[in-house]
Amino acid sequence: MKRWSDEAWEAALPVYRKILEHPFVGELSAGTLSPERFRFYIRQDALYLDGYARRLAHIASRLARKEHTEAFLRFALDGVEVERALHEQFLGGEHPSPDEISPACLLYTSLLGSQAMAPVEVEAAAVLPCFVVYQRVGEHIHARQQGADNPYRRWIETYADPSFAEAAAVATRICDELADAAGEETRQRMTELFVRCTRMEWLFWESAWRLETWNI
Repeated sequence: MKRWSDEAWEAALPVYRKILEHPFVGELSAGTLSPERFRFYIRQDALYLDGYARRLAHIASRLARKEHTEAFLRFALDGVEVERALHEQFLGGEHPSPDEISPACLLYTSLLGSQAMAPVEVEAAAVLPCFVVYQRVGEHIHARQQGADNPYRRWIETYADPSFAEAAAVATRICDELADAAGEETRQRMTELFVRCTRMEWLFWESAWRLETWNI
């Protein structure tokens, strides 16, 4: 039987291609992205991670298998610490106020939070794009780098690092194992949430590109 993650990625592939075509990603790769846009993105990412870490810990508390629980607890602790090190570098240790949250960031974190009462398989599928999309985007950009003068090199290297790829592979494997034990309806819901949250990744970069604000 085809792995669930392969089916989900195939369904999300048109969105991923749009992500690679997005001007934010293109200029990040070229090192020409404006500091204003990158700073907006990093500040929103810091706010996003506050909610994301809670979701990872919540999933860990719901998983039946000990090794799955331990893995998601590691994701909540290790992965978030790595990303916060980036925020330390690019924000100088300043953490943005929750009042600064953009509409896109609030929508994404609210979508993840709304899965708290869904089957744990679905909640796990919802957080997977943050692993898989960032890994693939990081590797895509890293493969196209020439020289070391890109001001965003540290960000690129973080997501192109083999350790991040390993974490993404573990998260994907757990989701596949959950899907294997689930019914067809749950598998379909997992795929729907995976695709929807991949769209949210596109929207997150679009928000930073537009320096999104509340219009009311």
